[in-house]
Amino acid sequence: EVQLAEFGGGLVQSGGSLRLSCSTSGFTFEEYSIGWFRQAPGKEREGVSCIMNSDGSTAYADSVKGRFTISTDNAKSTVYLQLNDLKPEDTAVYFCAAVNPILLRVWVCGLTYDYDYWGQGAQVTVSS
Repeated sequence: EVQLAEFGGGLVQSGGSLRLSCSTSGFTFEEYSIGWFRQAPGKEREGVSCIMNSDGSTAYADSVKGRFTISTDNAKSTVYLQLNDLKPEDTAVYFCAAVNPILLRVWVCGLTYDYDYWGQGAQVTVSS
C-alpha cells in the first residue's frame, strides 16, 4: 500500500523557518517524483516545488524561489521542504504527492502533472 505522510507543520512568525518532511512507503522511491503543493482557505491548490528522486533535479514556483528548498533522502524514502523567510501569505495546508515520471514519459519534474498519490497534509501558519 502506497503511503505518504507529512510532518513538521506548525505556527511560526513572519520571517521564520520550518522544515516539512514527506515520509513515503509502498513504491520504488527512486523511480518517482515528489511534489509539494499547498492550499490556503478559499484558494485553489498551487504547486510549490518538486524533485526527481532519480537525479535530484528540482523545480520551484516563482512565489517561493530563493526561500524554499526541496531535497531528498533516498535511503529514508523521504523528501524535505525547507521553508525560510516565511510570510503570512505562505499560510496553507501543505501536501506532498508522488508521480511516476517514467509512466508519463517525462524526464523533469513538474507541478502540473496528474499526481497519483497524496498525503493528508500539514498545516503551516505564519503570523504577521
